[in-house]
Amino acid sequence: MGARFRWTIEEDNFTADTPIGVKKFNNIVATLDPSAKRFLVLACHFDSKYFKDFTFIGATDSAVPCAMMIDFARSLYRSLRRHRKSATRDISLQFIFFDGEEAFQQWTATDSLYGSRHLAAKWEATPNPLNSSSTRLDSIDAFILLDLLGARNPRFYNFFPEDTGRLYDRLRTTEAELHQLGHVKQHQLENQYFTNIAGRGTIQDDHIPFLQRGVPILHLISAPFPQVWHSRYDDESALDYVTIDNLNKILRVFVAEYLHLDV
Repeated sequence: MGARFRWTIEEDNFTADTPIGVKKFNNIVATLDPSAKRFLVLACHFDSKYFKDFTFIGATDSAVPCAMMIDFARSLYRSLRRHRKSATRDISLQFIFFDGEEAFQQWTATDSLYGSRHLAAKWEATPNPLNSSSTRLDSIDAFILLDLLGARNPRFYNFFPEDTGRLYDRLRTTEAELHQLGHVKQHQLENQYFTNIAGRGTIQDDHIPFLQRGVPILHLISAPFPQVWHSRYDDESALDYVTIDNLNKILRVFVAEYLHLDV
């Protein structure tokens, strides 16, 4: 992805104690323009949960979010290149692929979120190369976490209306506009993916270490979770490609508008 699409790739390698011993982890950060002042972050996790008795595929958890992010880079390639070359650019796009989201045994504060806990703490202590009075964490304009996507008819909630309610509302409006234009398929406007309901924001996920440090969060996770969650059936058979394509379109428009891309 880095060489082909001309992104700057960082690897955050570290080790951590787990209930089954010391393990190596590696977060991957892809930045379109490292010289930008601020970043719209899209994030997901790429590890698959460990089960002793079967190999967990994790199609919704979280292969589809990873694929969607790579698709953004591919489908918006020309517009993102023009944006990077613009003399007036102030904000750029950054992808984070977290390792170690899943618990090895039972979810606790120490057996979960290995990658996001490490990177949030690291960036909180790392000066911003463009402004030594701030940190890399301060350069995050908004942090959008994708998780448990790919099954039919997902339901999203406005988990943090005070901080990112405006962004969530824009996603909801974009979905409705694409429906009216006929660009989303097998889609009912009265049953939008992005509901008009405010959630409690208590789901534990990779956004938590960043939320605790004051980063604005938009958590796009299907609730309730897909029926195949953490089971051997979370494979390709659980996916609905029409839904995935619809979500891709909604999020592409959102990213293009956020970055003021010429598409």
